[in-house]
Amino acid sequence: MRFTVGLKLKGKADHLVVDAEDALIAALKIKTGRPEAQITYVRPANRRGDTRHPPHDTAGNT
Repeated sequence: MRFTVGLKLKGKADHLVVDAEDALIAALKIKTGRPEAQITYVRPANRRGDTRHPPHDTAGNT
């Protein structure tokens, strides 16, 4: 399942998409790669909304 994770890093908001079994694992994957980031939300990826505001994919995801 794909999740969109919102984060705040250096005063700027961003969001990324990751593959994970559940929301907690998705948040931990982002936190591992960016320990200084503040996680603001985690939600299932949304094709329609993500098309309007494309997120960044994490490296290594297909």
